[in-house]
Amino acid sequence: MNYEIIKDEKILKEFIEWLPVLENTETYYLCLFARSKYMGDMAPIKFDKTQLKRFTSRREDIFKKIKQLECSIGSYMLKDMAIPQETLALYITPNPRDMWKATISSLVHLAHCIQNDNRAINPHQEVMSEIQRNKSRTCFVDFDFDTKISIEELKAHVYKHVNPEAVQFLQTRGGFHALVTPDMIAEEFKKTWYNGIKSHEDIDKSGDQLLPVPGCTQGNFIPRFI
Repeated sequence: MNYEIIKDEKILKEFIEWLPVLENTETYYLCLFARSKYMGDMAPIKFDKTQLKRFTSRREDIFKKIKQLECSIGSYMLKDMAIPQETLALYITPNPRDMWKATISSLVHLAHCIQNDNRAINPHQEVMSEIQRNKSRTCFVDFDFDTKISIEELKAHVYKHVNPEAVQFLQTRGGFHALVTPDMIAEEFKKTWYNGIKSHEDIDKSGDQLLPVPGCTQGNFIPRFI
């Protein structure tokens, strides 16, 4: 048996088509995590956001690279324990990352490590972290709502502060994400939209964040646009 990362191919392919087309120096950053909280009391040991695999991808290669994550059960290990399927969650940065800026910041960071004689570094991991940090452009501002309220209630709040065509809602295992496209915000909302949306009591985080990948596993839940 293999791990199942892709839960719904149609939803995943529609999401990939929805992502912005990349420019020459851009890439997408994805990360597969294991999170024991998805198993609750059944988890054999406690761990949160254990990083199993991270990688970059061009838009047209995302599906193929996700498929490659579906290796044999037991291939992902934590200490001596095979990571359970139920703990897996795949995330992406919907805002493209800038490889050129990441190259420059990686050189600076690695030079500091050499200067400080830090011989324990993993250059590959350091560069991957710089890619994650270096956003190219703001296509979306992501608001993460950790809530069990209905989507109707959430939309009513968001639509008080931004025009509907500027926002896309994603249902996740723990609530919802509202992805706002700044370039589509109507003039009447341009000065107030961010603080207005963020005023909701159930908001967890906002900004440039990792997003659960629609159509892929999030603790065996399938995130999807609604």
